Amino acid sequence: MSKKNSRRSFLKKATLTSAAVTSSPFLLAASFEEKLILSRHYTAHSFSANDQINLALIGTGIQGIYDTQTALKVDGVQLVAACDLYAGRLERAKELWGASIYTTRDYRDILNRKDIDAVIIATPDHWHQKITIDALKAGKHVYCEKPMVQKPEEGQAIINAQKESGKICQIGSQGMSSLGNEKAKKLYEEGAIGDLVMLDMYNDRYSAEGAWQYPIPPDADTKTVDFDTFLGKAPKVPFEPKRFFRWRNYRDYGTGVAGDLFVHAFSTLNHVISSMGPNRALATGGLRYWKDGRDVPDVSITLYDYPQTDTHAAFNAAFRINFIAGSGGGGGFKLIGTEGEMEVGQNSVTVRRSKLSMIPHGYSMVSFTEEMQEKIRAGYDLETLEPRSSSLSTGTTTWEAERDYKGGHYDHFNNFFTAIRNKGSVIQDPTFGLRAAGAALLANDSYYKQQPVNWDPVKMKLI
Repeated sequence: MSKKNSRRSFLKKATLTSAAVTSSPFLLAASFEEKLILSRHYTAHSFSANDQINLALIGTGIQGIYDTQTALKVDGVQLVAACDLYAGRLERAKELWGASIYTTRDYRDILNRKDIDAVIIATPDHWHQKITIDALKAGKHVYCEKPMVQKPEEGQAIINAQKESGKICQIGSQGMSSLGNEKAKKLYEEGAIGDLVMLDMYNDRYSAEGAWQYPIPPDADTKTVDFDTFLGKAPKVPFEPKRFFRWRNYRDYGTGVAGDLFVHAFSTLNHVISSMGPNRALATGGLRYWKDGRDVPDVSITLYDYPQTDTHAAFNAAFRINFIAGSGGGGGFKLIGTEGEMEVGQNSVTVRRSKLSMIPHGYSMVSFTEEMQEKIRAGYDLETLEPRSSSLSTGTTTWEAERDYKGGHYDHFNNFFTAIRNKGSVIQDPTFGLRAAGAALLANDSYYKQQPVNWDPVKMKLI
């Protein structure tokens, strides 16, 4: 269905809905408000001991643990090994998943095992490319945490390695497969908000933990932490626990708020509107409060330009992160179009449609005589710029997931393991992952260069 016809279909449904929920001639002219249910049916499977997908975790830190806990909720998956460079995390892995799992500090030991089918890579960002490529070459299916790469130019090598290996590679932006994203994509394609004009995304935090000041265990030293291996391709520096346990705060190992938070929004945005991404970015910000040795900003504002394509009009996107938000914190992701706005979350979607005022009122009429004002009003009345149907299609509809919904994180892993079993496709392959990461990382390039940067979203290269 063409976008024009889709929008006509949506408007018709919206008008009928508003008429149905109102009950009097007076109310027919008012906007409506309704709530609907989002649901997903999961088919239960029973797998024998010989039909389990054997999973290993590489990087047993915060996200690695959350990823694995979610992955193991999917039928037919078992954890057999874990890898980390801090001894205490290997002990934690055995606490969580049993003393029988194999643990090691060397990820290559994991890749050399013939009984491992798939790996979760949840290491610091600067290790993503190498371990992902090594895992694919070793014949393992890969779930790699976002951002897929630390630098955009690293992405093509992963794309090529995945194609050559024939293995599944899912990039881990955990909300991608959610009911919210799924519904938002359908609504957008139906024309629920008209032509996209702007994306507004923000994430406010007000805690040390939210600003990546993670706890450092008192036993951290050169015996319990393999710091030299952690450094990898990064510059060699003396042992410093903060760099290991709070690596997100350093450009040498992480990607700042852009790679950690922007990339989620780009994954959702590009998926919902079927886009390849922006072509220009302009960033500003600074280190305003968390002056703890980090060299990445704690306040970041980036503006992106999206060019017109077959799936969307040209529009702008505003991304804002504040790690010292005295308001207490919060977040939002809102698509704003010519005919409404759509707020998207993993578990819900809200569409608000308003009536576009086309007829002038008192403010702009004040400079004309009373006689002229009457003539102007009469002229507008003849043009019928605000038909009654435009009022009937206004209002707010919220779709919410059922309480027993397993969540977007579960759905993303379910998509991954289903693709492995059925030799199918994943929702966020390396090409998609590079487009999301590349767009996000433009913010860093612009911020440190102190100038706009240009990006080719088709070739996925800086210009």
